[in-house]
Parts: sequence; structure tokens; C-alpha cells
Amino acid sequence: MPATPIPDAAPATPAARDSSRTRVLGVLVPAAQRRDLGELSDRLDLSSGDVRAKRSAFWTMLVLSGIIAISGVVTDSTATVIGAMIIAPLSTPILGVGLGIVTGRGRLVGRSALYVVGGVALVVALGWLVALVLPQTSEVVTNSQVTGRTSPGVGDLVAAFATGFAGAIALARRDLGDVLPGIAIAISLVPPLGVVGVCLGAGEPALAAGALLLFGSNVVALVVASTVVFTGAGYASDAAQVREAAGGRRRPRRAVVVGAVAVLVVAVPMIANTAQSVLADVWAGQVRAAAEAWLADTPDADVEDVSWQGTDVVVEVRGPGDVPDVAALQATVGDLVPWDPTVTVVHTVGERVGG
Repeated sequence: MPATPIPDAAPATPAARDSSRTRVLGVLVPAAQRRDLGELSDRLDLSSGDVRAKRSAFWTMLVLSGIIAISGVVTDSTATVIGAMIIAPLSTPILGVGLGIVTGRGRLVGRSALYVVGGVALVVALGWLVALVLPQTSEVVTNSQVTGRTSPGVGDLVAAFATGFAGAIALARRDLGDVLPGIAIAISLVPPLGVVGVCLGAGEPALAAGALLLFGSNVVALVVASTVVFTGAGYASDAAQVREAAGGRRRPRRAVVVGAVAVLVVAVPMIANTAQSVLADVWAGQVRAAAEAWLADTPDADVEDVSWQGTDVVVEVRGPGDVPDVAALQATVGDLVPWDPTVTVVHTVGERVGG
């Protein structure tokens, strides 16, 4: 007798659900509101059920989301970028990876990962093409939509994990569908990929790498959070029961290994970037102190701000007269920061007037 596919499996029995009340997240996913395994699989597996409609919706929404996000990036429009976040088609296959890991379905992990990779390539290519036709890409790569997504730090990581848990819980429950648009905004996926493409087209690979790392950290957060939530909600037990009832063998290890390797590959540079961000804040403070010492003999001159642009540092100075030779500040910063970043001084002629 042919094995029954997991997506079409009947809901777990009340007895089975009661026996799993010890699951960690049972309180957050009550049995009365919990989606059954078949329903959750149908939502997250783009290769089951009405496959043609699912794929058409995914690719159509991804293209439109990418165009909206890239338009918002190049015009520095936060509202436009938020519109692209709400569509958020990439979250479906990413959460599908988590479900595949939990239920031991290696094929679901692989299929979902391919959708993610294809989506990444598509949005990056769109951003790259747009950057090629822009008249002045230097202005684009310095606007707030780009700079805010090229240096992810600890705060971005914490927010990504919190949002990932919220998204996984909302999908596991029938009564939390209304919060999904807000979750989609918080777990930014398509806009960072648009930034990657724009930065590559503008000849800024370092900035592109930072935006790609932000996307990767969000993917890791979604996969890890969904794995924890779906396991705690009892879907691993449901899948095991269906498999045993069908006479199938338990083969969860392969999917777990694939998922663990994927998490590790992205987590290592993410952790490194987080550490670098902490050090960058320290170095920025040291550069600011060096700049203030550099301006000590310049009347009425102040250091307004010190910021990083990729691997280079920008020092904003306000003063009524000329500033000292930048070479002296460059030499001092070269001694402070290991990679000897290029120092750019932005001098605004003027002075503060008290009210």
C-alpha cells in the first residue's frame, strides 16, 4: 500500500496532543488554535497541493516586491521599502526549510532552499541592472536605505531572532494571521537583497557583502526560530507518527545535518560581523578622540560626527576657518585601526550660534 504523504496527513489525535503537553512551547501554541501538520505543510511547501498557483504567486510577488524595494532604495524612500517588506514572499520557503528539518523531510529542505537561492539571485540581478542605468550611483550607495543595511550588528541579530520566533508561532496558530504583515516588516528580506544588487552594480562589493550578511542573518534567525517553535509545538512527533503508521523508516538525521550545516555557514560570518561591529564602535570612539585632538588648535572647530562607510571612516567637522592637514589625522587613525582605513573629512564652514 503506498505511503501517505505527510502534507495530506490527518490531524494528530487528541490523545497524541495531550501526551505532548510537556513540549516547551505548548503554552504558546494551544491545541485549540494549533494548525495540524497537513495544513502547515500546505502553507510552507511550494511543491505540494496546487503547485502551479503557488509557484505563480511566489515568483510574481517576488518580482514585484524586488522592484518596489529597489525603487525605495534608489529614491531613499522608507515608505516604499516598507511596502516591499509587507509582501515578503521569501519567508515562505525559508520557514519551509525549518519545517523540513523538524519533520525529517530532506526533500522539503532542499526544495525550499532552491526557492530561496533562486529568489536571492533574481532580486540581486534586478538591483544590479537598475544600478547600471542610474546616472549617479555614488549618491545612491550613501543614502540611508543603503547605509542602514550594510553593517548589521547585535541589535539586528536580536531583532531577527525575536521576529523569527513571532513569525513561526503566528504560522503555527490559526488565530494570529493578522500579525503576519507586521512580522514581515520586522524581518526584512527583499530590501537587503535589493541593496546587494545596487551596490554590486555601483562597484561597491564591500557594501554588498554587508547587506548580504544582513539577509543571511535574517534567514538564519527564521530557520532556527521555526525549528525550535515547530519542534516545541509537536510537529516532529506528528511527522514521526505518520511515518510509523505508513510503515516508513525514521530518517530525520539527514535533514538535521543539512539544516545545521546551512545555519553554520551563515552564522560564522554573522558572528564575525557582530564582533567587528562592536570593535568598529570602539574604533569610532577612538577616531573621534583623535579628530578632536587634531582640531585642538583650530578655533571654534568641532567634530560633528564620525561614521563608517564600508571600511573607510568619515569625519564631519564644522568650523569657520580652514582645518589642519588631513594627512596628520590619517596617520593617527592608521595607528589606531588595524586595516588603516581611508579618512575623509567633510568640512562644513560655519559655527554654532547659541539661542
